[in-house]
Amino acid sequence: MPDFAIGETDFLLDGRSFRILSGALHYFRVHPDLWADRIEKARLMGLNTIETYVPWNAHAPRPGRFDLSGGLDLGRFLSLIAEAGMYAIVRPGPYICAEWDNGGLPAWLFRDPSVGVRRYEPRYLAAVREYLDQVYRVVVPHQIDRDGPVLLVQIENEYGAFGDDKRYLAALTQYTREAGITVPLTTVDQPVPHMLEAGSLDGLHRTASFGSRSTERLATLRAHQPTGPLMCSEFWDGWFDHWGAHHHTTPVEESASDLDALLAAGASVNLYMFHGGTNFGLTNGANDKGVYQPLVTSYDYDAPLDEAGNPTPKYHAFREVIARYHKVPDSVPPPPQPAPTPTAALRDPVWLLDAPQRWGTWQTHEHLPVFDELTPIPRLALLRTAISGDHPGVLTFGEVRDRATVFFDGHQVGTLIREHHDRAIALPRARGELLVLVEDEGRVNYGERIGEPKGIIGGATLNGRELSTWDILPIDPAAVPDIRPGTGSEAAVSGPLAGPVVIRAEFDVPRPADLFLDTAEWGKGIVWVNGFALGRYWRRGPQRTLYVPGPVVREGTNEIVVLELGTLLDPQVRFVPHPLLGHTES
Repeated sequence: MPDFAIGETDFLLDGRSFRILSGALHYFRVHPDLWADRIEKARLMGLNTIETYVPWNAHAPRPGRFDLSGGLDLGRFLSLIAEAGMYAIVRPGPYICAEWDNGGLPAWLFRDPSVGVRRYEPRYLAAVREYLDQVYRVVVPHQIDRDGPVLLVQIENEYGAFGDDKRYLAALTQYTREAGITVPLTTVDQPVPHMLEAGSLDGLHRTASFGSRSTERLATLRAHQPTGPLMCSEFWDGWFDHWGAHHHTTPVEESASDLDALLAAGASVNLYMFHGGTNFGLTNGANDKGVYQPLVTSYDYDAPLDEAGNPTPKYHAFREVIARYHKVPDSVPPPPQPAPTPTAALRDPVWLLDAPQRWGTWQTHEHLPVFDELTPIPRLALLRTAISGDHPGVLTFGEVRDRATVFFDGHQVGTLIREHHDRAIALPRARGELLVLVEDEGRVNYGERIGEPKGIIGGATLNGRELSTWDILPIDPAAVPDIRPGTGSEAAVSGPLAGPVVIRAEFDVPRPADLFLDTAEWGKGIVWVNGFALGRYWRRGPQRTLYVPGPVVREGTNEIVVLELGTLLDPQVRFVPHPLLGHTES
């Protein structure tokens, strides 16, 4: 069997110096039928390794369940890496950040507010151990000393930016070894002295995360990892986007120059990202450093391989840099071709407020619960109560997480937005039926707000008096595509629509192909194609198109379903030939 080890100055593969040239590729952000294509394009760029996080909350949406099916088949992903003649790095967290919902930690874990977050706390550690045991059952047979591709496994993730609980790191290390992981273990932290010290343990190999000033930052890393190979295990070659801002890009020449400096220093590298992929469904995370900022659906990341898996100028520039130090394959992927551009008219509207019972089941609560008190924990819910009074009133919430649209006697009053710190709205009168549609726009993935509950926090008051006895209707997004108009009530749509409403259409293509759905004239909502959840759209941008993976598309007729939560200006489905991810700073 092959042998992989950490030597005095280098990684050693069968006793010989080996440089890791890795690219981050998250299996959970790529349609599984496209994994082999993305892996092969990494090989053609000159990489020899694929790195991936493992998202706990995707694999375990409920306690006691661990899903390895379809796009979560980590074992198949690792097998495809091996079949391509490449190696693998696995980073199971349990916290991964990754601009992923809740940093990968399952929301159900924190229903009890006394459960610890990323620290040595018994209930948290018991759940973590169960999770890691499930992951390592998959990973152990794929280790290099068992003739598999896995070279390294990472403990936690940039822990020095969060805490310094050495007992916690030691417990994770113990669980990892006891589960059968025998390959070397690493940690990663930003190249800041206190983070490098706080985020690791002696016996774990320290690596760094950065995207510029490579020589300087490797020197900082060397001061805290005096022996063994230097490695930047997150070389930031791009950045992520959030709604309401610009599309982030990094200059190709600068990124290539920093990569060149890193390789010239003899360091190993993992490009973050090689291929970002997509936050399909409702999986995007958020940041909150005083202002809540949910992430967009695209995770293009301005990476060498774009969201649709096409090589970019950065791909070719990085390949040229790698070729100065290592042999690269002779061929390159073909350039992208324009995508098909079918059109269709949306029809058959079904409004939520007309018949809410078709969208879910009402539950009655004496107090206004947060989402995390409900099972399963919803992403979208309708709240209802009756109010009475003698004059107009002010409705006040403790806190809105993250968006609340208020209806009074069936008419929309307004919308409260978390990032604006909205929590109060005037009502035209104080007698009637109050409905509130609340949306979780993505859980915070970085910092102290990880694990916080969603929904309406701290209850609701009318003119200072608490409102009690609420009916709650959780809406399951997976069931929305099945909400259809009643027999004989199908209808065309000729002009703008106000949501919440479900509408649908059919479009034709001659063959399966990647598509780019233009949502510029729609408001805010979610889209499904043939039952596959593409993700969120929002007219505020920067993202304008949603990526439709080719394997989702059928030859001939395809169905698209749209859940519009705001105002849809033009009820037309339009696809465009290329992605439109928004304006940049330049």
